[in-house]
Amino acid sequence: MSSKKTRTSAIDIGISADDREKIVRGLSALLADSYTLYLMTHNFHWNVTGPQFNSLHLMFMGQYTEQWNALDVIAERIRALGHPAPGTYKEFVKLASIKEVEGVPKTNDMIGHLVAAQEATARTARKLFPLADSANDQPTADLLTQRLEVHEKTAWMLRSLLEE
Repeated sequence: MSSKKTRTSAIDIGISADDREKIVRGLSALLADSYTLYLMTHNFHWNVTGPQFNSLHLMFMGQYTEQWNALDVIAERIRALGHPAPGTYKEFVKLASIKEVEGVPKTNDMIGHLVAAQEATARTARKLFPLADSANDQPTADLLTQRLEVHEKTAWMLRSLLEE
């Protein structure tokens, strides 16, 4: 086995190594929340029952599909900033602000859990904005804007289901 280290070229994109590392920490938390939200939504898609079954089953499928696609965008931004993206359950549990839901909740409880998880993911994204702005990191700021729009709109739509 060779003792030579693989050399990578230095990253010079106009964002300091220190700022890139801080941004990656925030994006890793966003990735962890996003993955946890994805799993929760997919679980509820599989297990929802009751009079709203068909509409919620389809709604949850649209939500977890959108969430699945977002995971790649977030992870690729982490890679573009020169760091490895977290990718294990162990890392996600450590980094996520969202706690897993055990068992199969009642339908309205599922919706409530999803509202809370959508809002938590939005808060995680929003916390990173000041750092992305101060580092002049427009791609990350754009990603955050897009994610916030999705999470806030989805939380509103889910909350609407709980109103009488």
